[in-house]
Amino acid sequence: MDDKIERLESLIALQDRTMEKLSDQIFDQQKQIDGLKRLVERLAQKVRNMDEEMENGGPIDVPPPHYNG
Repeated sequence: MDDKIERLESLIALQDRTMEKLSDQIFDQQKQIDGLKRLVERLAQKVRNMDEEMENGGPIDVPPPHYNG
């Protein structure tokens, strides 16, 4: 009977460690998702700004400052 209890305690401890690892992984993934959301929003804003420039007749291709042609 004691062996069964020890085995169950061992399994519970293993499950607790596994759940902690999974929780840490979910936390890390959520941080990555939040960062990607911010990046997508910045890129979307740049695209909106480019669309506005095109609608207002602004230059689409601006030559670089060193261009002498």
